[in-house]
Amino acid sequence: MPVDIKFCGLTRPDDAACAVSLGAAYTGVIFAPSPRRLDPMVARTVLDAARGAARTAGVFGAESSRRIAEVAIEVGLDVVQLHGDPSPATVRDVRRVFAGEVWAVVRITGSELPANLSLLMDVADALVLDAKVPGQLGGTGVTFDWNRVAKALDRRPGRARLVLAGGLKPENVAHAIRVVAPDIVDVSSGVESAPGIKDHARMRAFSDAVRRRGEAE
Repeated sequence: MPVDIKFCGLTRPDDAACAVSLGAAYTGVIFAPSPRRLDPMVARTVLDAARGAARTAGVFGAESSRRIAEVAIEVGLDVVQLHGDPSPATVRDVRRVFAGEVWAVVRITGSELPANLSLLMDVADALVLDAKVPGQLGGTGVTFDWNRVAKALDRRPGRARLVLAGGLKPENVAHAIRVVAPDIVDVSSGVESAPGIKDHARMRAFSDAVRRRGEAE
């Protein structure tokens, strides 16, 4: 089954255009605290380079549902991605004011999954698995224990899609896909030359690694 790619933490239109040229299904920008954080006007300009060819996603931290919806509409987002350990109630609140997809981020320490994981999978359109690093929401380049987490996941049909993030790069993404079997892989720092500056050669290598893995099956 093919795995979709999301290039996240984009800060330049050229990088969004490169993502589209490589067949990315999603392009993402950051509104949460991060070196890659953009204001809505700049974010819209960045995503305009990919609009119509890839779905657009915005990453949010501890914002009110109303503010998230306002930014999503201003920027023209297809997906709202909630960091900051959202509860099922938070996901439902955002869904009431935003018509697009709502993704819930689950930050993992080692192989420990949160107690509300099953509930999140029932209310979110996708579940994003990322490594938990104190003081940071994401984009850290840190992985978690893929093998143990994969064994603990409840993958019943009809539930939220699974997005794998956290420390992915061209050198390890094929292995990560084999272990976790995600629907989408989400990369940011693993294809950068500096925070927010994507390396197009590494973006291409990442895309190639995902494609080769798919062709091998």
